Amino acid sequence: AAVAHGAKVAAGVRAALELVNAPPNVATPSFLASFCRGLDDGSGRLRVDVLDAEACAAYGDHGMGLYLGVARGSSEPPRFIHATYSPAGPVRQRIALVGKGVTFDSGGINIKVGDGSLIELMKFDMGGAAAVLGAAKAIAAIQPDHVEVHFIVAACENMPSGHAMRPGDVLRASDGTTVEVNNTDAEGRLTLADAMIFAQDRGCKEVIDVATLTGACIIALGDDVAGLFARSPEMAADLEAAAARAGEPFWRLPLHRRYKSGLDSPVADLRNTGPRPGGALTAGLFLEAFVRDGVKW
Repeated sequence: AAVAHGAKVAAGVRAALELVNAPPNVATPSFLASFCRGLDDGSGRLRVDVLDAEACAAYGDHGMGLYLGVARGSSEPPRFIHATYSPAGPVRQRIALVGKGVTFDSGGINIKVGDGSLIELMKFDMGGAAAVLGAAKAIAAIQPDHVEVHFIVAACENMPSGHAMRPGDVLRASDGTTVEVNNTDAEGRLTLADAMIFAQDRGCKEVIDVATLTGACIIALGDDVAGLFARSPEMAADLEAAAARAGEPFWRLPLHRRYKSGLDSPVADLRNTGPRPGGALTAGLFLEAFVRDGVKW
């Protein structure tokens, strides 16, 4: 049984690795959607829905304006991917895994330039989505009891064009929150915000997002240690324990309240970036702004 369980986990890990290593002209938003649809084996345990741009614009009272703001610069159509694993028995826990799915990040109008911009590697900006889709493959095979898992990826590209979002634009999230864009290269948090709102609309009381969120985290922790932000101490402890078992080092970073003022905007509820010092922390604080009371994150 242990060998069979390990093989299912390994298959999910391999799928994630193959997705994140695929070139960006292959692993497009539509490709990720097709991959996820392929995980549905007809057993009824995993249901896959994909929303196109029109459906995202019509979502809720306001539409997914943050996500679609990022997507509109690219000729590749966005795909909002939602897979749901349902256990055979009663549901006692409802969890969302949300992965950043920017399949290529040029930086948009604030285009990545110069040494260290890593633009040639920006196929990996969907690493969070790859991890979440790999987890979907593993969980669908393992079929755990009593837990319903939602796998959510707001897949798109971030590209410069005449249709792209501009620095100074004000976008509206699907919960009505307005965001002033002061840097188009801080796009992942915009897509994640609408995806996290969607997860909570599905009744998920525990939300875990996985993302190549900001280069500031690499500056702080290097290449081998992942930053962990959490509002819930219990969830943070569980994730740190799971990371230790898996050999994936995490380091919890603070959600320092005084830094939240760095996201103040004179024209909107929030700006999408704060000052350069503490950039990873303000990225975490931005996402926390979209977590509702009573939800573990």
